[in-house]
Amino acid sequence: MSKRHSAKYKIDRAMGENLWGRAKSPVNKRSYGPGQHGQRRKSKVSDFGLQLKAKQKLKGYYGNITEKQFAKTYEEATRRKGNTSENLIGLLESRLDAVVYRAKFVPTVWAARQFVSHGHVLVNGKKVDIGSYRVKPEDVVSVKEKSRNMALVLEAQQSSERDVPDYLELSDRSFAVRYVRVPELSDVPYPVKMEPNLVVEYYAS
Repeated sequence: MSKRHSAKYKIDRAMGENLWGRAKSPVNKRSYGPGQHGQRRKSKVSDFGLQLKAKQKLKGYYGNITEKQFAKTYEEATRRKGNTSENLIGLLESRLDAVVYRAKFVPTVWAARQFVSHGHVLVNGKKVDIGSYRVKPEDVVSVKEKSRNMALVLEAQQSSERDVPDYLELSDRSFAVRYVRVPELSDVPYPVKMEPNLVVEYYAS
């Protein structure tokens, strides 16, 4: 098992939840945390502890986002009009790597980041290789024709683990999606409960 692979499953176990709803998650077999003290009885968690966990869970869900990148995304969410927690979700879901994952072009969020950075993705017909690129409503995200027969693309498209959400409009051939609108929290198909309001409280405290 690669270092990255083991790290992502460690996040699942640390949170005690199957973050991506994957059949391979170790939480399906062992619901307690990792390490020799993982089975100890959990003490009552403070408000700060709940806020920190909510932040770690939401950040961890999107894969390779660094602490600095996540904090900058929060700061942008606060500058925008409207509800900050909804803005935060909208910004995270507007990332190119998130759209690639939601479109089922690849099986995991980690694969999405790598897939983009290796130049397999087009936005409105032009190659974009930056995972954090902000996709806008009406943008069309597609897989380069030469990349469509890659094993991980075929694996993802045949998977029944998740569906393409309705804020993405899938083309007939399933290798392109139109980003219809910026989603709200209730639109996003998270397999576990996300609490962006606690994330806002964490950064605001």
